[in-house]
Amino acid sequence: MDMLISGKHISSDDLEEVKNPYNGDVIDTIPIAHLQTADLAIQEANNAKSKLQEMSAFKVSNKLFNVVSKLGEKREEFARLLTLEVGKPINESLVELDRSIETLKLAAEEAKRIYGESVPLDAGLNGKGFFAFTQRLPLGVVAAITPFNYPLNLTIHKIAPAIACKNTVIVKPPTEAPLTVMKFCELLNEEFPDGVVNTVTGYGSEVGDYLVTSPDVDKISFTGSVTTGMMISQKAGMKKVTLELGGNDPMIVLKDADLDKAVKGVINGAFLNAGQVCMGVKRIIVEEEIASEFSEKLVLETEKLVMGNPLDKKTTLGTLISEKAAIQVEETVNNAVGEGAKILTGGKRDGAFYEATVIDNVVPSMDLVVRETFGPVAPIIHVNGIDEAIEVANDTEYGLQAGVFTSDYSSAMQCASEIEAGTVFINKQSTFRTDNMPFGGFKNSGVGKEGIKYAVNEMTKTKLIGLNLR
Repeated sequence: MDMLISGKHISSDDLEEVKNPYNGDVIDTIPIAHLQTADLAIQEANNAKSKLQEMSAFKVSNKLFNVVSKLGEKREEFARLLTLEVGKPINESLVELDRSIETLKLAAEEAKRIYGESVPLDAGLNGKGFFAFTQRLPLGVVAAITPFNYPLNLTIHKIAPAIACKNTVIVKPPTEAPLTVMKFCELLNEEFPDGVVNTVTGYGSEVGDYLVTSPDVDKISFTGSVTTGMMISQKAGMKKVTLELGGNDPMIVLKDADLDKAVKGVINGAFLNAGQVCMGVKRIIVEEEIASEFSEKLVLETEKLVMGNPLDKKTTLGTLISEKAAIQVEETVNNAVGEGAKILTGGKRDGAFYEATVIDNVVPSMDLVVRETFGPVAPIIHVNGIDEAIEVANDTEYGLQAGVFTSDYSSAMQCASEIEAGTVFINKQSTFRTDNMPFGGFKNSGVGKEGIKYAVNEMTKTKLIGLNLR
């Protein structure tokens, strides 16, 4: 599949294979762009700014709604391609498509709500007799650098609000899973002028770095690792950045919790997309008095998961993105076992598959829970009381989302107040997200917010216009 730059299909002498992690089959190839191609994309995105900004909000909104319809018609086709390149079960891919369509709708609606406000200058010294108002204007060119785990939905969370507020975009999709994103950008290009949306495939160390440092790119929206996010922050200069950098999300289970509901939360939170979710349940912090009962229930439910061909609708646990990724999870779990942790179920790898694994006797100092383990692993940490549970939950460089299970609202509000995370859910796991909510974490989980309305705020600049009526 070729890159798309100003409506033209661009290839390269260097190609890379995109492989199905389930069976190793080659799905397609993509060109590996170099600096000249990245520069061309930046030029064309800048050239297209005036075409987009001359369009009315009404027209931008309608065109986004047209893309909603087109994506809806191709829902199953896109979901199949997503499963082939990512390895997630087809049912999960269909959910990603539904969320992607919903996110597009939200952007189409928000395109008509880019409001300024009146400002009462007479509230300040010498402001009597002035009338002032603000406008929110597009930044210009937004570069979206996107990850492999939810490639379509997370890309739409960047480029749909960007276009809604009349920015042109350059998308650098993930090299491991670029095809669904590139195919979607073709749909956008059918509706908008050439150059409004452009795709550049290649390596982050070359193409991504060039986009980050270019003075002709006005905004970087990145989802990925802390290491890369910090490099972007250092190199981006004065341009605006939104960085979604992952998490090590805790799920606290207090002794008065509904254990069946909590177990369901772990199943949905730790094993979704084979654990490759930035807001997935990564640490299960359980009060000692109920830890044994909770673990038994969790093992029973975990062993009901079906690992197999991701295209089979009976499959509930697919592959990781690659065998290399599965090996890394395997090594991390084995190291924890070597330090005293105990596998209750799972723990075996087969190629890019890694079994859904429940591991007990985990202590907070183990690498398994110090770092973000990106795989289908549910580590259980025992604590004595709510204060220790909160202390353990906060003992991390991350602060994306958190879940707390309890039937006591005093305990719920203490956790909500004291847990250091961008979102705290009560009686729901951290993986819950609606596409209109403000999404983004504290500490090394990043800066800025996504969620269409909030992303639009991050992708506009405010101008004040003042009239002297005296």
